[in-house]
Amino acid sequence: MHAVDDTCTHQDASLAAGWVEDCRIECPLHTSSFSLLTGEVDQPPAKKPIRVHRVEVRDGEVWVELSTLAPNLPPGMVAP
Repeated sequence: MHAVDDTCTHQDASLAAGWVEDCRIECPLHTSSFSLLTGEVDQPPAKKPIRVHRVEVRDGEVWVELSTLAPNLPPGMVAP
């Protein structure tokens, strides 16, 4: 089980609308892909990684500990 940021670091696109295969998630907009294990870019045009969050299952419930690292947002986006 994996949890990562939903926004592609190349351009504002939801990774949830992309594809997951072989522990990688592919952006639906320009096919950048990222490792679900490390967040690193596997395929450009993205150059910056996405954040990976710690996931744990406790008594049948999924717990996600958000990363304390600053998110890598696409150009023009500002963190809330």
